[in-house]
Amino acid sequence: MEGIGLIIVITLGVLFVIFATAKLKLHPFLSLLIAAFGIGIVAGLPLATVIEAVNGGFGGLMGGIGLVIVFGTIIGVILEKSGAALRMAEVVLRLVGEKRPQLAMSVIGSIVSIPVFCDSGYVILASLKKALAKRAKVTVASMAIALSTGLFATHTLVPPTPGPIAAAGNIGAENYLGTIILVGLVVAIPVIIAGYLWAIKVGTKIHIEGEDDHSFDYDKIVKEFGDMPSTFKSFAPILVPILLIGFASVITFEGWEGTVFNIFLFLGAPVVALLVGVFFAFALLPKYDEETLTQWVGIGIKEAAPILLITGAGGAFGSVIRATPISAFIEGFASNDLFSGAMFVFIPFLIAAALKTAQGSSTAALVITSSLIAPLLGQMGIEGALPLALTVMSVGAGAMVVSHVNDSYFWVVKEFSGMTVTQAYKAQTAATLIQGITAIVVTFVLWIVFV
Repeated sequence: MEGIGLIIVITLGVLFVIFATAKLKLHPFLSLLIAAFGIGIVAGLPLATVIEAVNGGFGGLMGGIGLVIVFGTIIGVILEKSGAALRMAEVVLRLVGEKRPQLAMSVIGSIVSIPVFCDSGYVILASLKKALAKRAKVTVASMAIALSTGLFATHTLVPPTPGPIAAAGNIGAENYLGTIILVGLVVAIPVIIAGYLWAIKVGTKIHIEGEDDHSFDYDKIVKEFGDMPSTFKSFAPILVPILLIGFASVITFEGWEGTVFNIFLFLGAPVVALLVGVFFAFALLPKYDEETLTQWVGIGIKEAAPILLITGAGGAFGSVIRATPISAFIEGFASNDLFSGAMFVFIPFLIAAALKTAQGSSTAALVITSSLIAPLLGQMGIEGALPLALTVMSVGAGAMVVSHVNDSYFWVVKEFSGMTVTQAYKAQTAATLIQGITAIVVTFVLWIVFV
């Protein structure tokens, strides 16, 4: 099968994934695999080729980024359980100042969400958010929006969060993670600011029932946690891997050679850099016994498992699509002036936005969209570190639009802030729409200027 018929089959496959996950509540792992087999068979691929594509796509992606995801989740769990996340929050609060509590929450959220999933990060910092709102005499809703949007920005844009890493792996950009981190941070800054401004403009007008409760006291919350790690120990598991990956990218770009540079290239490989981050995270452990070395690490591995499966299934899905004669159709599509040059960034954005809005998961939207657009990139001559990094940003921007009732993060923000559903729509859903639009506009401008 080829041409428009093949496009219809692939579209039906994507719609099946959305329907199965959103309506039937089937796990994305299975829905993606079923769709992959279905597309391959209906498209007329030899059955042996379908099996080869599924196995190769799943295993190939896991070989590139599987360990990176596992190490990242282990770091996140240790930061949460050791109190390092709270220490980071306390440091940022001191630096930003208590007179700008919403800005402090935005910055805190954006830092914590780099290794920790935004859902978990929100839960970790929920009591701190309420205590700071009471202490600074601002509405809880404004702090909730500031925290949730700060978390959400880096969750969808900045590795080593699994979603952006999976997207990079799907489009063949796993060797450019340093560039993707740098570009992700550049794009994330105005996105975080947009969320902060929404918190100031809208959040201050939302009053949550019971927010005058006096049970949240900042000093009491920090004191009850006990002795927290030092500032250096708390930030090191995040900053050291990012610096190593970034320096390795500089070495590659400049073409520096020599034994010392080769060592840093080794240390800057994402899998090694994140393993170094795990070792720095071990310095946060309050003790070294079965509880920390086995149970805490085990929790991280368990949290990584569904992401690994979804990511691998997304790789299989994309591999089957690439095995079809889709490239012939894409050639004609790629020659369309409407989406030539910088206008291309709107293609992954719109696909990811449709998937995110329909089925709720930002990570699934990132994985599926990157799988779909991967064959398009070669046909359009999109290659190299910066163009591929901006492509990941485009997908991430779409994966923000929008968080509503089919998104678990929407309910986490609603429940842990005490907002009603209507208030959460006004606060969280509208904020994620603004963030996604901000992200794609910034990405578009960067493409025009640098590509």
